[in-house]
Amino acid sequence: MYFCCMNFKIAASLFSSFFKTIGYLFLFIVFGLFIDSNYMSSILPHNQHWATFVMLIGFAVLYSYSASRLREQMIYAVIIGYIGEYLFSLVLGMYTYRLGNVPHYVPPGHAIVLIATMYFCKEAIVKTYRKLIEKMFTIFILIYATSFLIFAGDVFGFVMSLMVIFLLRNKPRERLFYLSMYVVVAFVEIVGTNYQCWYWPETAWDVIPFLKSSNPPSGISLFYFLLDLGSLWLYKQRHKIAWNRMKNIRKIQES
Repeated sequence: MYFCCMNFKIAASLFSSFFKTIGYLFLFIVFGLFIDSNYMSSILPHNQHWATFVMLIGFAVLYSYSASRLREQMIYAVIIGYIGEYLFSLVLGMYTYRLGNVPHYVPPGHAIVLIATMYFCKEAIVKTYRKLIEKMFTIFILIYATSFLIFAGDVFGFVMSLMVIFLLRNKPRERLFYLSMYVVVAFVEIVGTNYQCWYWPETAWDVIPFLKSSNPPSGISLFYFLLDLGSLWLYKQRHKIAWNRMKNIRKIQES
């Protein structure tokens, strides 16, 4: 009975940490993307501008409550987000937005996803049970990607999902964050494509016939990882001394 109560308390604490970080993010995504949905386009004139307005409010609120380091990374994420969106969507044709453009709400949205996922991983209860959460998320990813492969012929997404797990096998410090990011991005993509805010072609980049893709592909978070790596790289370039000091402290703690 005691262990049942303890397990319930742990599950409740984990759910609370999930809800007040990623859970709020999910609700915001559902609301924000619905404004830019194909359905709302027939009801609300210039609905994409309204979606941008809502996203900027969410960005401003999160920015105001974040520490200076996270604020700086949010700005970098927006900059990298604009570059990445124009490259992958307009130049390479990896996916297409509803109006054939890059909506202005998307880059700030990338920053919100990035920071909300960071907040989840920093929760005390999440740190305590990170190994358990990593196992749960890994199982989810395998089931999710395999289901898309079987029922939607999503070879592209399945390959990327396996790459995610493979790349994280020797990255214990980063594993929780990127597995969490996979789950968040999967939700974003399902909501966005079902609202018809954007769509993915039937094959990777619409040019690789043997890499069949669903709409959306399951493992597309692999490309979102570039956002975090790019933001972190820019931050380290601006704060080399502080970053090296933190690395040295971490080495001492781990020794």
